[in-house]
Amino acid sequence: MMNSRLCLLIASISGAITVGLGAFGAHGLKAVLSPYLLDVYETAVQYQMWHTLALFGCGILLRNSFSKGVSYAALLFTIGMLFFSGSLYALVFTGIKWFGPITPLGGLCFIIGWLTLAVSTYRLTEVSK
Repeated sequence: MMNSRLCLLIASISGAITVGLGAFGAHGLKAVLSPYLLDVYETAVQYQMWHTLALFGCGILLRNSFSKGVSYAALLFTIGMLFFSGSLYALVFTGIKWFGPITPLGGLCFIIGWLTLAVSTYRLTEVSK
């Protein structure tokens, strides 16, 4: 189960890694990769960053009000980043095509994570001040 501290920690580390990978792609890979593989790499970086921000948001939500659903959404975003972006990075760096079929599993985790987050935030009770 994901708690606020773990979400924020993973999001922070993922954010740093994503910025580093993005810079590496922009400066170190343009001359090395084909346009297709560079596009695949950029997709991996973009999806990782968007879901890093989503994970950070889950951490903030969990800090204010614990919700199993938000916790599950955070876990799904984390797994999605590993499967989706991780498989694309592996494909780019190794050229091994069988990493490709793993990518949709990560995408499915993202979709289920977003739907879980939607239902969970709808069910959250408002905190009175």
